[in-house]
Amino acid sequence: MNNDYRFENRKFVVAGIVVGIVLLFIARLFYLQIMNDEYKKHADSNAFLNKTVYPSRGIMYDRNGKLLVSNQPAYDVLVCMRNMKDLDTLSLCESLGITREFFEKRIKDIKNKSLNPGYSFYTDQLFMGQLRTEDFAKFQEQLYKFNGFSIRRRTVRQYEYSVGGALFGDLGEVSKKEMEADDYYVRGDYIGKQGVESYYEKQLRGEKGTEVLLRDAYGRIKGRYMDGAMDVAPVPGKNLTLSLDIELQLLAERLLQNKIGSVVAIEPETGEVLCMASSPSFDPQILVGRQRGDNHRLLSKDKQKPLLNRAIMGTYPPGSTFKTAQALTFLQEGAIEPETSFPCSLGFRYKGLHVGCHAHGSPLPLVPALATSCNSYFCWGLYRMIGSSRFGSSQEALTRWKDHMVAMGFGYRLGIDLPGEARGFIPNSAFYDKWYGGRWNGLTIISISIGQGEVTLTPLQIANLGATIANRGKYIAPHVVKEVQGEELDSLYRFPKYTMVDKEHYETVVEGMREAVLNGTCRAANLPGIEVCGKTGTAQNRGKDHSAFMGFAPMDNPKIAVAVYVENGGFGAVYGVPIGALIMEKYLTGTLSEASEQKANDIQQRVIYYGNQER
Repeated sequence: MNNDYRFENRKFVVAGIVVGIVLLFIARLFYLQIMNDEYKKHADSNAFLNKTVYPSRGIMYDRNGKLLVSNQPAYDVLVCMRNMKDLDTLSLCESLGITREFFEKRIKDIKNKSLNPGYSFYTDQLFMGQLRTEDFAKFQEQLYKFNGFSIRRRTVRQYEYSVGGALFGDLGEVSKKEMEADDYYVRGDYIGKQGVESYYEKQLRGEKGTEVLLRDAYGRIKGRYMDGAMDVAPVPGKNLTLSLDIELQLLAERLLQNKIGSVVAIEPETGEVLCMASSPSFDPQILVGRQRGDNHRLLSKDKQKPLLNRAIMGTYPPGSTFKTAQALTFLQEGAIEPETSFPCSLGFRYKGLHVGCHAHGSPLPLVPALATSCNSYFCWGLYRMIGSSRFGSSQEALTRWKDHMVAMGFGYRLGIDLPGEARGFIPNSAFYDKWYGGRWNGLTIISISIGQGEVTLTPLQIANLGATIANRGKYIAPHVVKEVQGEELDSLYRFPKYTMVDKEHYETVVEGMREAVLNGTCRAANLPGIEVCGKTGTAQNRGKDHSAFMGFAPMDNPKIAVAVYVENGGFGAVYGVPIGALIMEKYLTGTLSEASEQKANDIQQRVIYYGNQER
């Protein structure tokens, strides 16, 4: 009985072991065949080659249909480690114009999965990218000698104009971080690195395709599998129509030569950016091809920072261009009326405080104060508003002031369709409470009334201020792309934002800006037959003052708003006003008069010096 019982138990144990072994084999087969595709890759690679077909990248046009950015052919050299046998390394290096050290390092890097997360022994890996046509022709003649190596046709960018470097952007090899963020990319792919190329990367890149090729027992390509029935065609990238007028862009960059600064022009009705120049700049074509890395390093080390798009990344004291925003705020909050007059004894003088000004009539009301850019007038206006009993405290008054500034597009990003936009700075009461221990008033912060002190704006924000005044109290977020093929623009670029100021107050400020052009500080912007409105800015700096201008034209039914900012350019009338006038004349008339062309040449040839260094 006991023997029978033990025999029965032994049967169950043996059966359990057998079942366990079977389940273990099933689990292992499931892992190898379903969960792990390494063996499948091995088997498939013997019979098939899945070749990635890259789509053509979307091209860019200006607002008038002129081609800006297109594509040109380039070639990548690929290597499959599995097939790299009996390689004549010396001959390969000679045909590609590389050293043995470069070859060995490149192979080592390809096999390093920390550098190349997509590495596989069985699939093609990028060995060298962006061969020029002449280099490709030389290599192709000897390709048959190099087992495991192949060629992949790609495209690289062709920039039709030598302007807009930081604006258009460039393409570079995708980084590990970018591959981890988006599984569309594998090592060796290119991605937009800055500017429009970066912001609209997903629209421009398109969708990859695949060709399934059949191999024989020796790994040779025998043709397309099933006559291409399993192929997936690439989807081209979407084309972009930019809002830029390339002729205006060329003029703006020409006028900024030998200077540091920027020019931004906006169409007020739509928020479309007509030109965006930043200086110093660079030819975008130098960041194309195998020399991109070397050229990018040189640009990044340049002390004048040509890679920086100053129009959206540079933050500056706006100077007297900011007085228009102050006038609007003071009018809306009842601190002044258009007829309110303040004295100016070569500046603002009160309780031992003095803010300097230049000689002009005194006392004077708002319109001539704008026209002559009177510092004293706007100091008195801020002092009145911050000290007004209706707000209860200086803190509450400044909070209301900041609300107006934010509604006008200051202190935060406007949301332009470019990466890297700076927000500038508009101080609030908490900032001053911390700085002054809660003991401050309108006199303490008086410099913000004239666009100095802690206030900083980007040139884009100053241009947007001009567009907002031109529209009498509303703006659409500035944008550089007018149309994406087959897509509707983001609602941010289609619907207006409104300030907190009544339209009637804008009419008063427009009158002051028009008077500035006719009889004030902007007389150099007076164009025949065009009613230009403008405001100069001379922003104090630790060195020579910055020269600024903000304006729009025509006064009624405006077509263009402009901001010019030239670092260390001196008075606003020296560089800001004449550059702004030339930009408006060119856009509104389509050309420059003979006298204006001579003026443009003169501005172009002027060099601004900074200390002992030429800038």
